[in-house]
Amino acid sequence: MGDVVRFKKPTAQEKNKGKTLCKNGFHQWQIVTARRFDVKQGQLVTEFRCRRCGVTRTKTL
Repeated sequence: MGDVVRFKKPTAQEKNKGKTLCKNGFHQWQIVTARRFDVKQGQLVTEFRCRRCGVTRTKTL
């Protein structure tokens, strides 16, 4: 038979890491350079992605 591996239960701090600040509106926005132009609106678009939670937002110039 194989060995039994015991897994450590994550603490509350490890489980919620980076989520509590984003819930309160304190995102860390980072510019995504893959998408520059919106075809439907015909405008330049800047896309931002939060480093902690992955939420995206767009802003037209």
